[in-house]
Amino acid sequence: VGVLGSGDFARSLAIRLVCSGFKVVVGSRNPKRKAGLFPSAAEVTFQAEAVKKTDVIFVAVFREHYSTLCDLADVLAGKILVDVSNNTEINHHKESNAEYLASLFPACTVVKGFNVISAWTLQSGARDGNKQVLICSNNQEAKRTVAEIAQVMGFTPVDMGCMSSACEIENIPLRLLPAWKIPIFLALGLFLCFFTYNLIRQVIHPYIREQKNKLYKIPIEVVNTTLPCVAYVMLSLVYLPGVLAACSQLYYGTKYRRFPDWLDQWLQHRKQIGLLSFFCAALHAVYSFCLPMRRSHRYQLIETAVKQALEKKMNVWVEEEVWRMEIYISVGIIALGLLSLLAITSLPSIANSLNWREFSFIQSTLGFIALVISTLHTLTYGWSRAFDENQYKFYLPPTYTLTLLVPCTVILAKVIFSLPCIQQRLLRIRRGWEKGRYVKFVLPSATGEYSSGETSSNV
Repeated sequence: VGVLGSGDFARSLAIRLVCSGFKVVVGSRNPKRKAGLFPSAAEVTFQAEAVKKTDVIFVAVFREHYSTLCDLADVLAGKILVDVSNNTEINHHKESNAEYLASLFPACTVVKGFNVISAWTLQSGARDGNKQVLICSNNQEAKRTVAEIAQVMGFTPVDMGCMSSACEIENIPLRLLPAWKIPIFLALGLFLCFFTYNLIRQVIHPYIREQKNKLYKIPIEVVNTTLPCVAYVMLSLVYLPGVLAACSQLYYGTKYRRFPDWLDQWLQHRKQIGLLSFFCAALHAVYSFCLPMRRSHRYQLIETAVKQALEKKMNVWVEEEVWRMEIYISVGIIALGLLSLLAITSLPSIANSLNWREFSFIQSTLGFIALVISTLHTLTYGWSRAFDENQYKFYLPPTYTLTLLVPCTVILAKVIFSLPCIQQRLLRIRRGWEKGRYVKFVLPSATGEYSSGETSSNV
């Protein structure tokens, strides 16, 4: 196998090919200076010599340097050229790099591949990175040859069709978290709304009403009050689209009616929404552990102790508050543990080791249990304070009461769907039953002849 180029990717490619048992010939314009960068088992020579000795050649040079290979056009005739290049931005050129390479060397067979594999993955092996190698070409035999090389190297070749797919393949490494944009903006929007709401209640209200400066609460306390709100609402948003989808199927009496685009997109982003929920919950746990470390907290403890000493209070133990905090923290730890399990099992390496029933049980059943326990965590935090008029600053209800709206709606809907009459109907719909569908039937008449008719599947 030949490799044209002496950059980082070419060196990693040569190392992986040598480790896979291939005889590698590297073509470079300065072979003496570049020979020390490659493994000793690889032959480093001039480009023309490398092309003559190989039939499959990896072109590991940038698009702007393709023209420097034009002098080798005669020697390259009939060879298979594997284009591994990428662009610096999406759709930077009208035609893909592979199509441009094919236009420069019409006597060669060009295959696009290995561009979605990083140099690190090539050096460390497929076990430490993405295992898929996307391949496309107009020549089936050339694709089969490159696919066999990828398999020997420990990767999984994926046939993406003809050369017109090269542009899409080249855009894949340039996309920055395409499936995360909507969930991230959703999380940021919720964070901004709850942060503003808590800022008004915890900082602005005491400043206006009591002339107290509470700005020191912004970095830790206000943020720590906001994070669990975002985590809790985001977790409920993971299961809300499933409820809406079930309502749609029950209303129309079929599973074959297409969901609206917004609901379809929502269903596809549930994994990312759930992971962001776990991220906010984990940050909330860390912030909570850091609360006693604040200097303001120490001052408040000293101030409270001095007031109690002046008032000669010997026993300040409040049994109800003790139990509330014990239950609150315990339930919160359990909820965070379940969220950790959901996050871990959503990783492809873990999910692939589970069958469908196991994965569904963890993500659906345990996920719903996590939502219920998070609700108990929130209710325990509120306790009886929801009925205290002093908690309604600027006539605004406490933040945790707002966060209960969506989760409680989801829990109530889940309970309703679990009723036998509704559960059986929904199960029939998901198995193919349709409301209003007519089926043919044939009945014998009194004379022994058969007559046909039709009836609704509802009957």
